[in-house]
Amino acid sequence: MLHSSLQYGLPLLLVGVVLLLFGRKLFWLFVGVAGFVAGVEAARYIFPHQTELFTMIVALVLGLLGALLAIFLQKLAVAIGGFLAGGYLAVVLASSLLGNKLPAGSWLFFLIGGLLGAILLYIFFNWALIILSSMQGAHLILRDFYATRHNYSLLLIVLALVGIAIQASTYRRSSAPVVEP
Repeated sequence: MLHSSLQYGLPLLLVGVVLLLFGRKLFWLFVGVAGFVAGVEAARYIFPHQTELFTMIVALVLGLLGALLAIFLQKLAVAIGGFLAGGYLAVVLASSLLGNKLPAGSWLFFLIGGLLGAILLYIFFNWALIILSSMQGAHLILRDFYATRHNYSLLLIVLALVGIAIQASTYRRSSAPVVEP
């Protein structure tokens, strides 16, 4: 079953597929999407009574800033992209495991996941980028579908593993890393 906000579903689904399959090669897109997704969630939280259009504008601005950072300030973008993706994925996974009932301190999940994502992406750039972009792509593909906690987690893991396998096979074939932080 699909969410009612289907107008954003198809573009996010397509971006999810691209990230799942090509996230390492399209590093700037990964960071831009991380900024966009974080912007949507932050705008809904900080400005709860604003329109969906306002939320999308805030998210697009943050996404574009993330993409520009990735192009011009790669080291900083690595840390920010890893932090945003790791934090968001930690909250999504915690929410899935806890039945969409996160405690009041859910920011702690974001902070811990964000720090781990930033550190991992900086130290193990290519492999962390493959894993995080595959997980983020899998989440974007699945986000508009209702599923039980168990089914969502299982589908997320299966899709992420498919993305990791595909991206890893192209990474092994290329001799030079895409970006050196």
